[in-house]
Amino acid sequence: MQEITEEKIAAMAPNQAAAANGKKISRGGGFVRLERSEDDTFYMGECKGSGKSNYITSVDFIEPDAPMCRCSCPSRQFPCKHGLALLYEIAAKKDFAACEIPEDIIKKREKKQNRENKENTASATDEAGAGSADEPKKAKTPSKASKAAKSKKIKKQLEGLELAAQMVKNILKSGLATMGAGGVRNYEQLAKQLGDYYLSGPQHLVNELITEMKAFDIDGKDEHYDAAVVKLERLWTLIKKSREYLTAKLESDDTQLDDTQLYEQLGGGWKLEELESLGLCRSNAELLQLAFGVSYDDAGKQYIDEGCYVELGSGELVCTYNYRPVKALKYIRQDDSIFHVTQVGELAMYPGQGNRRVRWNGSTTREVTKEDIEKARSFAADSLADEVKKAKNTLKNALAPELYFTLIRYERIGECDGKLVLLDKTGASIMLGDAPGKEKTTDTIRLLPDSSLLEDKVLFGGFFYDRAENRIKLWALSILTDDRIVRILY
Repeated sequence: MQEITEEKIAAMAPNQAAAANGKKISRGGGFVRLERSEDDTFYMGECKGSGKSNYITSVDFIEPDAPMCRCSCPSRQFPCKHGLALLYEIAAKKDFAACEIPEDIIKKREKKQNRENKENTASATDEAGAGSADEPKKAKTPSKASKAAKSKKIKKQLEGLELAAQMVKNILKSGLATMGAGGVRNYEQLAKQLGDYYLSGPQHLVNELITEMKAFDIDGKDEHYDAAVVKLERLWTLIKKSREYLTAKLESDDTQLDDTQLYEQLGGGWKLEELESLGLCRSNAELLQLAFGVSYDDAGKQYIDEGCYVELGSGELVCTYNYRPVKALKYIRQDDSIFHVTQVGELAMYPGQGNRRVRWNGSTTREVTKEDIEKARSFAADSLADEVKKAKNTLKNALAPELYFTLIRYERIGECDGKLVLLDKTGASIMLGDAPGKEKTTDTIRLLPDSSLLEDKVLFGGFFYDRAENRIKLWALSILTDDRIVRILY
């Protein structure tokens, strides 16, 4: 019988509600029939539903690490709650009668195999033409029509950037206060217009700016005004650098993608094959999650699931971001904390500074060992001063993320004048704080039941710039001991 854990099922679920509903169906005896094939690759169940007829749901394990769920119910979620319920039945080792694999499943397997064969053939042809198999795949030369369309899009983006630049100049001339309730409508209208110019990145920054100034207009708190200044600086930097970049692309008649973070920050979305063609993929990576969090982006009306990992081969600290717009919460699976090592055949790295964003298609997992913890700890820095210097060099770039993650070995964590302070092995210290817009962790550290965690350990956290106090602080997220990871957040 197939081995599958509840953790794996939860990871496959589109959201926590679907997983909970699936478990409820399984525990409530929702299946009137359970069957599986003799070769143990196909499972099927007949499940009671809300309609007159029962639903037929199945799970195909032809690829054990990526089971395929199918169901006759009208749900648009994938997998649906009935498919998840069948997985819970398998995990619970319920009794399944023997059955033959249906003809339609066999045909679907054949179609999938034929499609993969064609892709592999095309890939082999591309690699043969490119020369060495170790070289990244070269991007296909765009057709004249495609090139013309891309040039037209770049020109349109430059037009939109001029509108955004004029808006920033008006704000600098008249002051941020003009963005209060009285003049906000004009800026909201401009934000909508930027979407017509393929500038969803600047559009989002304008919306963030509006959100902060609306809040400032209501409560008059300096934190909103300071945040608005940061957004305005970021917007102007993006406008300036993007105009230079796009103008150079037009003048050189080069419309192909290249290794720059500006593409995504303007609103572009990377495809895995595009990242691979730029040589931004890494083979056979192992990732150990060190922290996980969920934040709400009011300007974008979306939730963002953020996972922080250490890549055990290189020691690089990377992040994953899963964007879930409020309007589509039912259809986008929520990410969650991961307490095992994720093994990835092909890890795609996004262009950018600091802790780069990564993504992958398909993965396997294994249990975390003491050796994995030791390996992660070995990447920790001993000098706080060196890490702060790296953080400053990254954070001073207005387009860089507002957090710079690090692993630092510390002598102890204690209080000084009512503030939490981390002291490293060299005697240098830094104040711990709560990053703006993120969940608070400093109070949690004070409540840790084991005081030994505050001495001679490794901390995973993120440096950020506290504008109110004009200093760099460290947002604590996890503590790594000799044999475990103690998460302060999730």
